[in-house]
Amino acid sequence: MKSKALVVVMAIMMTAGFAVSVSAAEVVVGALNDMTGATSDVGKDYALGIAEAFNYCNDNGGVNGKPIKLVQFDYGYRVPEALTKYKLFKRMGAVAVEGWGTGDTEALAPTVTADKMPYVSASYSGHLADPKKTPYNLFAATDYSTNARATLTAWFDKRWPKHADFGKRKPRFACSYMFASPYASAPIKAIKDQATLLGFDIGPDQDVSLFAVDAKSQVLSLKDFKPDVVWHGNTTMSVSATMRDAYALGLGADHIVNLWGLDENLPRLAEKAAEGTMGATVCAFYGENTPMMPKVVEYAKKFNPGVPQEKRLIRTIQAWSNVLALWEAMKRADKAGALTGESILKQGFHTMKDFDLGLGGAKLTYTDTDHRVSGSVPVYELKGGKFQLVQVTDLKSRWPDKWQSWLGW
Repeated sequence: MKSKALVVVMAIMMTAGFAVSVSAAEVVVGALNDMTGATSDVGKDYALGIAEAFNYCNDNGGVNGKPIKLVQFDYGYRVPEALTKYKLFKRMGAVAVEGWGTGDTEALAPTVTADKMPYVSASYSGHLADPKKTPYNLFAATDYSTNARATLTAWFDKRWPKHADFGKRKPRFACSYMFASPYASAPIKAIKDQATLLGFDIGPDQDVSLFAVDAKSQVLSLKDFKPDVVWHGNTTMSVSATMRDAYALGLGADHIVNLWGLDENLPRLAEKAAEGTMGATVCAFYGENTPMMPKVVEYAKKFNPGVPQEKRLIRTIQAWSNVLALWEAMKRADKAGALTGESILKQGFHTMKDFDLGLGGAKLTYTDTDHRVSGSVPVYELKGGKFQLVQVTDLKSRWPDKWQSWLGW
C-alpha cells in the first residue's frame, strides 16, 4: 500500500478548537516545529525534513499498511503554545509526537509520562535520557551532555598537545550561551564537569542571546581570562555572530560548538572566523554518502523543489532520524499486537539494539534503564570550509566507572 502522508500544517495563531477529521484506519502523529521563532534558523529545515520523511514512510507502507496522518504545527518556540497544541494532538488521537525545543519538551515531560505518549524530540537534552524520570521521552541521537563532553575531550586530545603552553599550565576554558535558554544551558553542568575531569581552568560564562547579532561586549569580557577554547551553546545564527566578533577583536581562542550551532550555514555566515571549529554531530551532513541519503535527497526535491539543494542542511537528516526511529518503533509495536504508547515504547523502542537508520548516526540502542543511544560520538572539525572527522570519542569505554553516573545530566 502506498499513499502520501496527509500533512496538516497550522499556523500558530489558529485556535485550539480547530477540528481535523481523522479516519479510524489512520495512525495520527503530531509534530511541533519552530519555523518562525527563536530557533527558526535551524528549525525551518528540520520541519521540511519531518514532512518529507513521513511521506517516505507512507510511500513504504505506513505502519504495516495503516497510513500515517501527520499533523504539524509551527508553534514559534513558545512553551504555552506547545502545551496547547499537545492537548489538540491528544484530542485527535495521536499515538506519538515529534517534538522540538528543550523548554517545551521538558515542560511537557510529566504530562507525556502520565499519558504514556511517546515523545520523540529534537531536544537532545540529557535531562530527558533517564527512563526512571522521563520514560516516554526519546530521540534518535546522542544527547547534548554526551556530545559536549566528547567535543571538549576531542579538543583536549587533538589541539592542546600542540599548544605552545602544553605542559606548562592548565588549558583555559569558557562557555558562551543564552543563560535563560533551557536548550543552551542544558549541557553546561556536564561540560564543566568534563573540564574539571580533564584539568582545565574554567573562566566566566558569557550570556549571549539566541537572537544576538553582536557579541562584542561578551568577547571583551573574556579577553582578560584569555581562554584557549570557548564552548558555544546557541544555534547557528548567534554562534556565527559571536565567532565573527571574537575574530575581529583578536580573542585568539578555539571554538567548540553544540550541534545546533554546527551546520553547513556556519562557514557561510562566520566565514574565516569559523575555521578550525570543532563539534559533535549526530548524523551525516546533507548529501553525504550514506545508505538512506539518496532517498532523503529524492524526497527533498520531490516535495520542496523550490528550496535549492545547496540550502538544505544537516537538520533535514536529524529530522529523518527521529522519524525513521519512531516509524520503526510503531511498526514493531503494531506487529506485537497493540499500537499504543506503552507498546510503542516497550515493544518498539526498547527492542532496538544497534539499530542502524542508514543516516550516518549512532546505531540506536534503547533500554528500560537508559535512553542514551550510544556513548560513542563523532567529532568534526571545519577545515577549508569543509567538515572533516577529527575523532570518535567513546566516553563509555574511556570512563566506564563514570558513564552510568552521568545519566540524566
